[in-house]
Amino acid sequence: MPRINDHYLKLQAGYLFPEIGRRVKAFAAANPQTSGGIIKLGIGDVTEPLAPVVVEAMHLAIDELSKRETFRGYCDEQGYDFLRHAIAEHDFRARGCDIADDEVFVSDGSKCDTGNILDILAPGRENVIALTDPVYPVYVDTNVMGGHTGPRKDSGEYEGLVYLPMTAENQFCPPLPARKVDVIYLCFPNNPTGAVLPREELAKWVDYARANDALILFDAAYCAFITDPALSRSIYELPGARDVAIEFRSFSKTAGFTGTRCAYTVVPKSVTGLNASGEKVQLHKLWNRRHTTKFNGVAYVVQRAAEAVYSSEGQKQVQATIDFYMENARIIRQSLTALGMKVFGGEHAPYVWLQTPAGLKSWAFFDKLLNECHVVGTPGSGFGASGEGYFRISAFNSRANVEEAMQRMRDRLKI
Repeated sequence: MPRINDHYLKLQAGYLFPEIGRRVKAFAAANPQTSGGIIKLGIGDVTEPLAPVVVEAMHLAIDELSKRETFRGYCDEQGYDFLRHAIAEHDFRARGCDIADDEVFVSDGSKCDTGNILDILAPGRENVIALTDPVYPVYVDTNVMGGHTGPRKDSGEYEGLVYLPMTAENQFCPPLPARKVDVIYLCFPNNPTGAVLPREELAKWVDYARANDALILFDAAYCAFITDPALSRSIYELPGARDVAIEFRSFSKTAGFTGTRCAYTVVPKSVTGLNASGEKVQLHKLWNRRHTTKFNGVAYVVQRAAEAVYSSEGQKQVQATIDFYMENARIIRQSLTALGMKVFGGEHAPYVWLQTPAGLKSWAFFDKLLNECHVVGTPGSGFGASGEGYFRISAFNSRANVEEAMQRMRDRLKI
């Protein structure tokens, strides 16, 4: 009989979002006559259709695959040159970032990449890993699965991880680690709080990483939602960052590809780690080896669709959709503020983060909102101990559903 990976047994019983789905399904089964249905503003899934130029590009690519002379089979696992060039040129070099085409690795999702990146780091607990709290659960769970932590404590935290609290008291700006760490997870604009770091604050992290030979894993999946041009969209806009940071980005929220699947990770050749002999090794080479061994590439049709995002018309159409979601966020912020709630985020990210009213625990407010308003959000405690007492509302939905959800909260929510 095979031995299992015992580290999986340290995980919580269920990943956050399946648990939300379970509770919603149970409520719907117990209340089949729920008036007006349940409005889901929890999971950050998009609702608006793909941009017309993206759909057109997919159709053209499908036509190519229908003819022998233009048919394509396997591609380079790292991604087609046409997409890697478009990404490097538009998202980085146009903003003054020194990123080469072959430092871009196309994949099927940032969720996968932020977990898979651990494959090229030392197994077990050789690295000290720091992450913000609250945090995207994948960062924590994949480290647990990889044996990089100790057991789970009563607080919900795991031994061996360095938690950097983000709360209203510190304006959701995480403090620098009080001890030396080797790997740092940063996500800005932040999921779940919607916070964004000013350029000078982000520079402190780059300086820390350079001074302590640390690696920053920078999740910029929501950078397209930044509305202030003075804010950095990429960590590589900061001097020295390309020597200490790996950046993850996704087309999921930027262009509505949650069901289409396309993302990319940037691994500069100047980022290094140490081998067992203490010699420096390029992480780019290791990630390239991992990527080409365990991944077969994103479909040609999808990569052509992603390329279309960078056309002039694609940029206009995609921006219109982003503006649509950000207007939803404005409506949510305004409505919750009018209800007397303390609200954060929603200005540079599609998430609104609120303090639960009347001192309610996060899951208690989830149940209250579901039962009284038939509206679903995400309990802050599901993102970490510092998320307790907070709640996330997603702006990813139709305008009609967002307005109806806010109306229900105004009319039915008993605070």
